[in-house]
Amino acid sequence: MNQNLLKTMTLAVLMAALSSQAAMGQSQSEKQEIDWLQDFTSRITLNGYAQAGWSYQDPNGVKTNSYNLKRTLLWAKARITDRWSFLFMHDFNSVVQEFYTDYRVTNDKSLSVRFGQFKHSYTMENPMSPTQLELIDVYSQAVLYLAGEGPDPLNGVNYGRDQGLMVYGDLLNNFIHYELALMSGQGINRKDQNNQKDFLAKLELRPIDGLRIVGSTYLGTGNAVDSAKWNTISKGENYKRNRYSVGAEFKTRSYSAAKYKDARPASLRAEWLGGKDGDVKSRGGYVTVCVPVVDALDVVASGETFDRNTKVDGWDQTNLTLGVQYWFYKKCRLQLQYTRCLCGERISNKDYNWLQAQVQVAF
Repeated sequence: MNQNLLKTMTLAVLMAALSSQAAMGQSQSEKQEIDWLQDFTSRITLNGYAQAGWSYQDPNGVKTNSYNLKRTLLWAKARITDRWSFLFMHDFNSVVQEFYTDYRVTNDKSLSVRFGQFKHSYTMENPMSPTQLELIDVYSQAVLYLAGEGPDPLNGVNYGRDQGLMVYGDLLNNFIHYELALMSGQGINRKDQNNQKDFLAKLELRPIDGLRIVGSTYLGTGNAVDSAKWNTISKGENYKRNRYSVGAEFKTRSYSAAKYKDARPASLRAEWLGGKDGDVKSRGGYVTVCVPVVDALDVVASGETFDRNTKVDGWDQTNLTLGVQYWFYKKCRLQLQYTRCLCGERISNKDYNWLQAQVQVAF
């Protein structure tokens, strides 16, 4: 055989071998990269929702109507390990809402720890998502004020959230659920203005499927963001801020994680709340009923009342609501509700009508 031909053939074989190894190495590298990306994306869950609508009111005879975009939330949950997770939530119509980490200490669900900024444990309604709650205005007046969900001049608007540390879990085969927390007390995205920490506790009993009986308490010291007409506390003043609540809820079935339309339980929820800011006591409660009637249509009815100062007449308001909601896809619905607002003499508005419509899109 010609020596030059032999050299050429040997060189060709070596090049082919090297090319094959390089290709195998590249294929293995690409496979590892794909596996890493698949593992990463499988641990991240994205969810979000938007609620927008229209509102008509006629307080003191002045008729107003407007479109509104109430909430546009997006959150990401990262499952770091089977026990450890992290969540970040932002409302693009407002501010950063939540950022916290959860760690399950025990093999079962009896003890977990949460640290960061999150919805606190006080009341039944506060920890619930607005995508599940029946009313367009979401929470009752008592929950809005006492849980810090809505306008409270003393504590500001905190959307029912605070910064702190919580332990929670389920005991006795889910018969008991408990939550214990030490919170800042100053609300979201704000530095604590005093050295006291607020204590929250919730105990929930689940004697039968669909029924829960709940009691919660909040004991703390607030630092007034502003003053309130029904109270003598001054801006920047530390004041005692204590709350309690007791209630019950029954649902004919539970919501699935991603399909509210398919579940659509008949439900009844009632709760009584009370609190004390400084020397002023407040109290209120609500009863809300939701009944599926036909196809994906529900009828909603609610009665709720709240008295901001139980020592002085005229600071109370009662709202009576009747409406319907239609679930057109999984967690998406159309809502229409009428509310008659009955106001105490010290409330700036006389009795008035309130008509609301809303569309909810969620994933």
